[in-house]
Amino acid sequence: GSGGFRKRKHDNFPHGQRREEKENVNPPSALMTSFKSFQLELDTRHDKYERLVKLSRDITIESKRTIFLLHRFTSAPNGEEILSESEVKLDAVRRKIKQVAQELIGEDMYQFHRAISPGLQEYVEAVSFQYFIKTRSLISVEEINKQLIFTAEDREETTNMTSNSHDKQPHTWSLKVTPVDYLLGVADLTGELMRLCISSVGNGDIDTPFELSQFLRQIYDGFTFIGNTGPYEVSKKLYTLKQSLAKVENACYTLKVRGSEIPKHMLADVFSTKTEMIDQEEGLP
Repeated sequence: GSGGFRKRKHDNFPHGQRREEKENVNPPSALMTSFKSFQLELDTRHDKYERLVKLSRDITIESKRTIFLLHRFTSAPNGEEILSESEVKLDAVRRKIKQVAQELIGEDMYQFHRAISPGLQEYVEAVSFQYFIKTRSLISVEEINKQLIFTAEDREETTNMTSNSHDKQPHTWSLKVTPVDYLLGVADLTGELMRLCISSVGNGDIDTPFELSQFLRQIYDGFTFIGNTGPYEVSKKLYTLKQSLAKVENACYTLKVRGSEIPKHMLADVFSTKTEMIDQEEGLP
């Protein structure tokens, strides 16, 4: 009728039928098949990357909780209980790192390094902080990597292995902390040592700040040897490291010069106030 439109001939056929006819006319080429396999590979890699990001976030959270626990060491009546509890927490973190190592079996770790690096840095910070409290020295990257060699559990062995005698050998795998992750974790450690210095003085411990001052100076000297040849993140954290060293040296100066003027029962009040000011400056709760 008037005002209408003419119906096209191919509109008489259902859309699904036209699509099937088109697919029959043009079957999938070898190029399209290749691209579908590429899509599947990329989707699998992306899913693995996202799982590693979540694991890294869990490692970061648990490592931070361990650091907060270790800060109670100076004020706790029994420090050995704090250290044993921190070891339990670090074992839980290492179980998360074991899951990361399982995800990376057969993969190039450096393709996924950006996903797991934040968690490894926080773990290095927690482990080195605990090691310093125990030994008053810096843990090496080799010692850290020794703790990240894992073996399959007995239950996994019995379900995954056959009755053959050769297959009953325990399967081991490891995850290595890279030198860059180690350096960045040690750089973050200096901030925790600065807070340990202030809190220890607040608790009446006058010897620890001088030990920390010398230790931080050695770390700072080591970082200055790297200079601009190291990774960008390392040189960026050097400024924060210098600030932490300056705060510790300022506390030692106050103790050395004005320590005799301030009565010992008032040292805790003076340095507790200073600790609150530093935490506000650092943005801590």
